[in-house]
Amino acid sequence: MWYLLFFGIAAALAMGITPLVRSFATKFGYMDIPRPPRNLHSKPVAKLGGAAIYLAVAISIGIFWLTGHIDFNIVPQKFIWAIMLGGLVLVISGLLDDKLDLPAKYLWPFPAAAALIVVFSGIGIGIKFLSNPFGDPIDLNFMIGMIPASGIFIFIWLMGMMFTTKFLDGLDGLVAGIGLIASLTLFALSLTERVNQPITATLAIILVGALAGYLIYASNPASIFLGEGGSTIVGFFLGVFSVILGGKIATALLVMGIPILDVAWVITQRLWYRKSPFIGDRLHLHFKLLDLGFTQRQTALVLYAISAVFGFTAVFLQSRGKLVALGVLFVLMAALILGVIFAYRRKQAANMLAR
Repeated sequence: MWYLLFFGIAAALAMGITPLVRSFATKFGYMDIPRPPRNLHSKPVAKLGGAAIYLAVAISIGIFWLTGHIDFNIVPQKFIWAIMLGGLVLVISGLLDDKLDLPAKYLWPFPAAAALIVVFSGIGIGIKFLSNPFGDPIDLNFMIGMIPASGIFIFIWLMGMMFTTKFLDGLDGLVAGIGLIASLTLFALSLTERVNQPITATLAIILVGALAGYLIYASNPASIFLGEGGSTIVGFFLGVFSVILGGKIATALLVMGIPILDVAWVITQRLWYRKSPFIGDRLHLHFKLLDLGFTQRQTALVLYAISAVFGFTAVFLQSRGKLVALGVLFVLMAALILGVIFAYRRKQAANMLAR
């Protein structure tokens, strides 16, 4: 009942706040103007959806705090402040970019600042090693200059998660839906006997509720988009929660595996063709599925299903099992990419013959 309560609080807040944010965005010109061929919408759509998610999560965490059930010996108070402040930095970046359409080179400092806030709060400093299914754990208990190796690892991890969700944000509800599945996986993992962390379970279910409430408006056809801040804030919350949960990096990698591999594949192609990795195009897997005739809903459901299967499998696997699952995921992604490319070329050839 406790978890249902906080799921309901976060979902209700998101359902109530999102229309208000949408009205604000419409009134003050925070609109996504269609720019084919990358954009799929035909008319302007409000942005700033990430602000609604942040407010729902922040208010829900505040209520959780006021109940007195956060044991600050387990999750120190400064960690909670780091989550709130880091998220706020990303919301501010969204307010700036969604209005001014800033060049990509001016946007990376905001995610970097959010990640540094988390690092300097001490989140992750307790992670002294990473699991190694082949032998001894990988030691992170050393310094690089004046900085703990674990702090550098957490910074890279958070930046990777934020930019994965940022680059993935090209389809109605895709990032929010996969983020919901990932946070639900972290929630389930928190409840297992070997983890048993009610505080992180509550934080995760709050994010589940906020994303569920937001998805009512963001599913195809979406009436609001995440925007710059929102596209990174989902990855930020997931990255931080997986660290607080005890460094459950492999679990997050499994549930986010398809998006991460897709982003890596797209960036590799952009660099190969000497294009900026930050300039949008239609190289992502979801665009290729759309080109094959899938609808936006069907494409999103396919990617949701893959993320859900691997994510919930990870809840029951130990480190070696997760490594095997990551290998299977890599093979599946390669097969998907090759299959989609082959089917797309056959469709193009058929269209040429028909002419």
